[in-house]
Amino acid sequence: MESLKARGCCKEKHLEVNDENLERVDSYFGSCSKLESYDWLREVSDRDIPEVVEVRFKNTRKGFYRNVNELRLKRGDVIAVEASPGHDIGIISLAGEIVEKQRQRTKYQGDREELKKVYRKAKQVDIDKWKDAINKEEDTMLRSRKMAADLRLNMKIGDVEYQGDGTKAIFYYIADERVDFRELIKVLAESFRIRIEMRQIGARQEAGRIGGIGTCGRELCCSTFVTNFVSVSTHSARVQEVALNPQKLAGQCGKLKCCLNYELAGYEDARKQFPDTGTNLKLKQGEAYHLKTDVYRGIMWYGTTEGGGQALIPVPTERV
Repeated sequence: MESLKARGCCKEKHLEVNDENLERVDSYFGSCSKLESYDWLREVSDRDIPEVVEVRFKNTRKGFYRNVNELRLKRGDVIAVEASPGHDIGIISLAGEIVEKQRQRTKYQGDREELKKVYRKAKQVDIDKWKDAINKEEDTMLRSRKMAADLRLNMKIGDVEYQGDGTKAIFYYIADERVDFRELIKVLAESFRIRIEMRQIGARQEAGRIGGIGTCGRELCCSTFVTNFVSVSTHSARVQEVALNPQKLAGQCGKLKCCLNYELAGYEDARKQFPDTGTNLKLKQGEAYHLKTDVYRGIMWYGTTEGGGQALIPVPTERV
């Protein structure tokens, strides 16, 4: 069931298909999927037959596909798409005019003619084969981990994603350094009788796959809605006057928390209106040095000793 959720499927009943017309019974998209994309052009779209659709697969994998057969497709449809080799099964996350804007946002390189094709809406036989492949993923992952350990490879296989037709699988792995897994690929291919693709993922992607509760008390951002992992540096903490405590700033993945970037732009804009922090003030108590800034209240705190250690003096920015 977890593998189905990773593909955006909320309930098992979503995989039922009407035998009479082979149309979907229920929608595949819902608030439970972090791969859901909001279509803000759906009310103005005038095309029932989209030329290109965005399709989501497991975890954060997405792709754009051409509707060469001019099928009537909409968001949430389960479709069979071109793969190499065979076909894959995915869920349409966007259709219509919004897809072109999404391609521009993701900086997709390539012409529309280079996109792979949409074959058909998934039939019951396609979905049954897809479910069978999904059910193999956990056992395949556990067995492949043992094989990697037997070969003494310094890597961890974190997830396995089978192609919709079951002829190929992507093995997602984590490694701190370069790994020669050519022998492992041979062993995996012989054991599972499928084509093998190895794909390296980072610690943040692994944390998002596992899930958990953050120090804020909420579910991890990377396991709910974050799909684009932007680098985070200690600069973000310094701008927001956050204490540089590695234990508090690090997330479950061991990296700096992604949320340090959420309000960074607001702080940087606000600080442009603040006086230079390197300017010292002359007070009755003596020369005062800047120690910290309260951006929201518009107050700068000063002390008469450069290293601190005495009572802080609040000074409104307009008086600095």
